[in-house]
Amino acid sequence: MSALPPLLWLQAFESAARTLSFTAAGNELGVTQAAISQRIRLLEDRLGQKLFVRHARSLTLTPAGQAWLPSIHDAFARISEGTSEVFGMTPEQPVTVRATPVIQQAWLAPRLIQLHHRHPRLLLRLVSAIWPDDFGPEGADIEIRYGRGDWSGVEMSPLGDEQLLPVCTPAIAATLRTPGDLAGHTLLHAVGFGVGWPGWLQTAGVSHLEAQCHALTCDNQVMTLALASQGGGIALTHCRLLEQRDDLVAPFSISVPSEERFWLVRPSRRQVSEDAETVWQWLQAAI
Repeated sequence: MSALPPLLWLQAFESAARTLSFTAAGNELGVTQAAISQRIRLLEDRLGQKLFVRHARSLTLTPAGQAWLPSIHDAFARISEGTSEVFGMTPEQPVTVRATPVIQQAWLAPRLIQLHHRHPRLLLRLVSAIWPDDFGPEGADIEIRYGRGDWSGVEMSPLGDEQLLPVCTPAIAATLRTPGDLAGHTLLHAVGFGVGWPGWLQTAGVSHLEAQCHALTCDNQVMTLALASQGGGIALTHCRLLEQRDDLVAPFSISVPSEERFWLVRPSRRQVSEDAETVWQWLQAAI
């Protein structure tokens, strides 16, 4: 291939691959869904391979698309970093902090309120992400990621070890004296975590109970905790996420450790503004 594809096509691919939605990519780039679809088709024609599998109401990346995406992420990150290094930071640029909705609500929100009281002129922009793939290089000064910490090109600080335990409403907790009392209840599962209900039940010595419980699966902990708070079942969550909640209680003291944890993360190569450094230091001190 003698020349690189046009930048607009690459932007369309990066955005659509990150959001897995031509509509969301169009909203992000300020064009129509049809324009994104056309740019992707032109890009696929240029490359000679399909990048997406089109389903009725969703998209998935092909193996070629998955293999190419990290290179595109890195390329855009280097362009952004090079621009900042040569031309400096934009005046009055907000500090962008990206995190999952559940960690925003349970851990980040009260700390940012304190930060705002201390530094009222500091501009902040919060961005939500649910899946690990949502944490791309575009625009985020600081991220709170969940995982094993095996990311390259970043500086990291762990928020501490993680323990997971069941939580539910006080009314349901009053009926649960031992783990065996979970039989017949609904267990709320959040996918994407290394430790789940099977691990906790095994630790509690009642692995056989999973077959005797109802199950409801969500793709994020915000929903499992919302359902649990309304009496919809028992959720498994991180101990630190209970800090700011008074609507959920832990019926048992049994918890299970996780090799995954929350991390403060920032790009190691990016030029850091004074405000971004202030936020970073504040959050590190709040751990």
